[in-house]
Amino acid sequence: MSDRTASPASPASSAADIPPASATRHPLLRVGKEMASDLLSTLVFVVLFAVTQSVTVSVSLAIAIGAVRIIYQRRRGIRIDAMQWLSLFLVIVFGGAALITQNPLFIMLKPTLIYTAIGVVMLRRGWMNRYVPPIVQTNAGELTILFGYLWAALMFATGATNLVVALNASHATWAWFIGVFPLASKLALVLVQYNVTGGIVRRRIRAAKLVAVPAV
Repeated sequence: MSDRTASPASPASSAADIPPASATRHPLLRVGKEMASDLLSTLVFVVLFAVTQSVTVSVSLAIAIGAVRIIYQRRRGIRIDAMQWLSLFLVIVFGGAALITQNPLFIMLKPTLIYTAIGVVMLRRGWMNRYVPPIVQTNAGELTILFGYLWAALMFATGATNLVVALNASHATWAWFIGVFPLASKLALVLVQYNVTGGIVRRRIRAAKLVAVPAV
């Protein structure tokens, strides 16, 4: 697929505009990278707490990294998305509460609040448009909207599953879950989205080219 800086392609664009599977930069790999960047402060807290079990280290670094990224983007004139503000806000509020209470259950339940809030933000129609290249928006815009809702559903499912694990499993089991399931499920959805969207875009481009060829 073309890079984001390329001009929007028409439905009759050549299928060659979409690089083969061996291309070094897959658009939906870029999507995953940008989403991870937007949710950086939240992901930092989840990963560090799963690894270190230290509330102080996890919260402090998550807040610091989230704040540094916001400052960097503002100085560079880069637009700050709502999810980045939301992620930083939740880490500061709930992380601060965790530091004050030092309640393990509160810490284990915090991801449920985070993922639920992110899921609500992702219910905004068309929120994923900024993550996909123009050729997808032109040829399969409705899929981008559909997968936006599927991402929201995944956030809600992750939050609900975390609630069940936190209330019923050991701390060690919860740490394993929170360190593996959120990332693995997101990678799985990225792969599904890439294959489904890429296949449909290719078929539509080929069909448009056949229609455009005059009959002999």
